Order: sequence, then structure tokens, then C-alpha cells
Amino acid sequence: MTIANAESSAGTGVPPRRVLGDFTADRRLLMLAAMALVVGGGGTGAAWLLLRLITLTTNLVWFGRFDLVSRSLEHLAPSPWMVAAPVLGGLAIGLMARFGSEKIRGHGIPEAIEAILIGGSRMSPKVAVLKPISSAISIGTGGPFGAEGPIIMTGGAIGSLFAQFFHLSAAERKTLLVAGAAAGMTAIFGTPVAAVLLSVELLLFEWRPRSFIPVAVAAVTAASWRPLLFGRGPLFPFAADLPLPWWGLALCAGLGVVAGLQSGLLTKLLYGLEDAFERLPIHWMWWPALGGLGVGLGGLVEPRALGVGYDVIGDLLTGHLVVEAVIVLLAVKALIWLVALSSGTSGGVLAPLLILGGAMGWLAGQVLPGDAGFWALLGMAAMLGGTMRSPLTAVIFAVELTGDWRMLGPLLAASAAAYATTVLLLKRSILTEKIARRGRHVTREYGVDPYELVRVSEVMVRGVDALPADLPIPDAVAVLQRGQHQVYPIVEASGRLVGLVSRADALAWRVEGGLEEQTLAERVSDAALPTAHPDDVVARVVELMLATGLGRIPVTDPASGRLVGLLARKDLLQIHATASRAEGERQAYFIPGR
Repeated sequence: MTIANAESSAGTGVPPRRVLGDFTADRRLLMLAAMALVVGGGGTGAAWLLLRLITLTTNLVWFGRFDLVSRSLEHLAPSPWMVAAPVLGGLAIGLMARFGSEKIRGHGIPEAIEAILIGGSRMSPKVAVLKPISSAISIGTGGPFGAEGPIIMTGGAIGSLFAQFFHLSAAERKTLLVAGAAAGMTAIFGTPVAAVLLSVELLLFEWRPRSFIPVAVAAVTAASWRPLLFGRGPLFPFAADLPLPWWGLALCAGLGVVAGLQSGLLTKLLYGLEDAFERLPIHWMWWPALGGLGVGLGGLVEPRALGVGYDVIGDLLTGHLVVEAVIVLLAVKALIWLVALSSGTSGGVLAPLLILGGAMGWLAGQVLPGDAGFWALLGMAAMLGGTMRSPLTAVIFAVELTGDWRMLGPLLAASAAAYATTVLLLKRSILTEKIARRGRHVTREYGVDPYELVRVSEVMVRGVDALPADLPIPDAVAVLQRGQHQVYPIVEASGRLVGLVSRADALAWRVEGGLEEQTLAERVSDAALPTAHPDDVVARVVELMLATGLGRIPVTDPASGRLVGLLARKDLLQIHATASRAEGERQAYFIPGR
């Protein structure tokens, strides 16, 4: 059957034309923003509940008290229970993962990314319930983790579940999933800007008003609730003594390189240990208990390495520490974190990275000019930016955590240097390597779609082989059988496009027979004809090809309907080739006319 001459796309599955502009947002943005208010509140509530569960579990396990008073593990006395508690916690998590949901394993961010990329941004109620419980057990029994990874997973699950009550697209569900994650992170750390940046750099895989604004709404909602639920002010108030001479930013960048090397080493060791666990002749359900054994043995050496360690972060910034104690803390924290995380238990990576980077920076600060806390903060941001490949998030996160906005320049130098080091050393980050090992490819480089930048008139074929509308069917069949193209436009004598005809039509006409007296114009159906205009962007043609399955789209004059060109799949490849040449061709200078 021929594809015919109607210009309207109503009821045909052909996407309507959109008004060109810098952005593609429409009024559904307002609906998503309103939904984000609800999701932001839910993410904040989940964060409040998670922190209370961690505190309650910690007090029950280590102090035998059923209350919500925060206590440090610094003065725990070595005992057999220090080894037994993490083992029992790991066993409980293994059972929950085996018989509840395997999605609770790990630190949560790779699982959120996977749900976004391949799961249609759908997460199950089991995850929303079991992830905070398993994380509270893991951290409360001594696991060297933070609460941010679990709350990103839990907040994301809340946003996803809420979205599934409505008729939304996968992209809109993704927006609400990430909005819940950003709200949870904001509630935990009081860092709304960093939470939004983390969403952009790590979870959204785009920068569009459609996603950015609802995520910002959710983060601001969480920031509004936070003073009531968690208190005011930065989590780690700190005013650095800026000791840098005019060339001091080079020292900051140098520290960033060291942090990048440290990050690369930790990433390699983590996945080497994961491989070792994979080779064990026992079910993965038992791995967290083995990881707990490593945690407990490390706790016998340095009790402060257990648990979240927010007090350790504060001491690295402002406290008076002993070099030998920081070296021991750095070694033990790194070892038990690697062992526990590679075992598949439940917990986050943000707080451990802050401690490991901060300890390295603090030690470097013993020989660098100024306060060691200054270098500790730089080490924290550099480790975060390099390991998670989110340098802007790391800079703003450090500033919002401490409230010291004078640190922006040094933090940027350190984070960018660490980021450069890790992307050159490792093809994948600590987050995406796990996804890659499951057979999925993730790219973290974003750019503008070249098809959105090129007009149809710039790439269309102008000398089009077309068939006249008054051509008899037998002659048309002969042309189609010996012609070079699968599809031909049909035009009137004035050049106005009236339809398309394909080789499949010719085959059907031969089988049907009795069409000797008919012309192409008489066989044109009433179906809508997909057409592009010269001023359309090529992305419009891509949409038409996807919607109709056609490989060649006619281009018509919008006023007269006259055929002026044709755009085929091979022409789209030329656009991609041009973009590739822009990346690869190098020249020192260009002189016009030569």
C-alpha cells in the first residue's frame, strides 16, 4: 500500500512538529515539579528514618541501650564481640538479600544507575523497605560505611514508586527517581546544590529543564525540612586558614594528583577483592559474613574505623590528631572498607571516601604550608571527585559541608586534578565498573545531539528521483523492480508531493493484478504522509524514521507542498561522520582559501 498525501499527523503515529527553541520543555514540567514536592518530602522522611535506625542499631549492638543518643565508637574496648557483631550483621544482610531482594547488596548508586538505564526507572517496594533496614544493620554492627548510598537508593525507590502510580514515561519516572535520591542526600548532609549536581553528573544522564527543575525542587524541599528534623548549619563547620602563596594552587593540584592515584589504587583493589569473593566455593549469601569478619578484626586494631565515622571527619578538619594514629586509621579504614564492600554487604561510599581522602590530605598537610585541616578538606574533595568522577559535585559538596566558600579555587584545582588522573588511569569508575561487569556499557560523557544542530536543508538530496502521479501502474511496477531505490516519491505535474511508493507495493500489485488501467494517483491511500521541511532540524527526520520505519523521508516546501528534497539514512551517517572529524582532525591554524 502506498503512503499517501495528507499533511496532518493526527492518528497516524507520526510525531507532530515542535516549535524549535533552545529547550524542549512543555507544561508537563510543572506537573513533575509539583510531584517533586511530594517526593522531596518522602526522601527527607526516609533519610530521617534511616539515621534513626542506624543510631538505634549502633546503641543496641555496642552499648546495650535502646535510645537515639549519638555515641562514638572511639572508646570501645577490644573484645570477642567486636568480631562477632559485624559477622552476625553480615549474615543478616546475606539472608535479607537471598530471600528478600538482591538489589540491597552494594552501596546503592550502581543499582540506581542500572534501574535508570535498563529498568525503565522502576524500582520495587522491597528495595524501599529492605535497603534502609539492611544498611542500618550493616553500619550499626560496625560496617565502615556512610548513609548516603543507601539513602540515594531508598529515596530513588520512593520517587520511582510514587511515579508508578501515574501514567508517566520512563524519562519522567527517571526524573522523580533522581528527585527522591537528591532529596535524601540533601537531608543527610545539608547540601542541596551538591545533591543536584550529583544528580546531573551521575544519575540523570542529561541536562534538561524537564529533569533539572523537578530535581532542584525536591532538593530545596528537603533543605526546607532539614532544620526541623536535623538542625541548622553545615554538618562540619570549618573555616580554613588559607596559607597559599600566589603559586599555591599548584600544590592543590599536586594533592589532587596524589588523591587520584590513591583513588585508582582503591578501585583496583576493590574489584580485585570482588573477583576473589567470586572464586569462593560458597554461595554469595555468606560473603557479607566473611566481610564482617574482616571488619571485626580491623576494629580490634582501630575501633574508630568502624561505623560511619562522621566524628573522624570532624577531627580531621578541626581536631588535634597524632600522625601515627592517622596512619593506622587510614590503613585500617581502607582495608575493612574494601573487604566489606567487595563482599556485597549494604552501605555507602561517600563517607569512607571523605575519611580516606581526608586522612591522606591531613598527612600531606604535615609538610605543606598552613593548617592540616585545610589539606584534609582538599583531600576529601579530590578523593570524592576522582573516585566518583563528579568533580563539580565534590567542590560544592565540600563547601556546603563546611560553610567556607573561600575554598572554591583550591577545591576546584584539587578535584579537577584528581578527576584528570583517574579518567586517564581507569576507563571506568568505582560506580560504573560494577555495571560493566554485569554486561552493561555506561558512558559518562554528555554532549549536544548533532542532529539537533543541523537543518534538513543542509544535508538533504536535492535532485530527487520521483515518479509522476499519472504514471500507469504497470510502468510504475517496472520502474520499481529495476530502480535503485526501495521507495520513490510520487509527484503531480506541479511538483507537489502526493505520496510514496515502495517495492513492496509493486509486489502486492503484481499479485493483485487487473490494475493496467489505473495510475499511481488512483492508488494513493488516505494515510498521512510523513514529510520534513527544509527548516526542520534533522532530529525531526530521525523521529519520523523511528515512527514510520521508513528509511527515506521526503522534504517539501511548507507553503506549496512541492517536493524539494529527500533525506535518507546514509545522509544521517554523514552528520555523524562530520562530528567525528571535528573530534579527530587536528590542524595548527586555518587560512581561508587555501
